Amino acid sequence: MTSTTLMSDTALLDAAREVAHRAYVPYSHFPVGAALIDGEGHLVTGCNVENAAYGETICAERNAITTMVAQYGAQRISAIAVIGLKAAPCWPCGACRQVLREFQCERVIVEGPDGEPLSLPFEKILPYSFGPEALDEE
Repeated sequence: MTSTTLMSDTALLDAAREVAHRAYVPYSHFPVGAALIDGEGHLVTGCNVENAAYGETICAERNAITTMVAQYGAQRISAIAVIGLKAAPCWPCGACRQVLREFQCERVIVEGPDGEPLSLPFEKILPYSFGPEALDEE
């Protein structure tokens, strides 16, 4: 985890790929890595960590997000890159999309079938989302 001011989509995918190699996946054998840039420009990575009690498994994206909060107290994600070592593209699951929404994620980057980065604004992967403002009382 380092501080950065600018990182290309390819470099962010490379960071996700690197951490995916450390994933703990004895059951699915499906390693995933995530690398995000928080609102302050910090690079944070995470990988999926499985558990014999499957519901206790944590995805790479949520691992990176909880690390971001613990390390920096950040509350916003500028971009997140997700790599599945056995599948491209590897989009965030529904639970991860909802957690990304909580932290105002701006962009999601995945590796396309041709190996090139695919970047989408977050609203495209979770339209009509439910967020903190829905709970505001007026």
